[in-house]
Amino acid sequence: MSRRAAALSVLAGLAAASPAVAQDKPAVTVRSLLAQDFTVVGAIPSNIGAGVFLQKKDRLFLCFVNETPRSTNVATKYCKAVE
Repeated sequence: MSRRAAALSVLAGLAAASPAVAQDKPAVTVRSLLAQDFTVVGAIPSNIGAGVFLQKKDRLFLCFVNETPRSTNVATKYCKAVE
């Protein structure tokens, strides 16, 4: 299985969480970045949920995802560009 296929299978259940504050532009999520051909290049544990690094050329994002025992999927809490 290719690295991209493995990453996609691991993250296939990710969905966008509803933003707490309304925004003019759509929220950046793991799903939206994967749709733009970003690749998962790493992951880290944290107290707020798993941190997932996604990269496309010289653009790098860090996204935090979480789930609960009763949730139906793993949801993106937020993503930010790494500068």
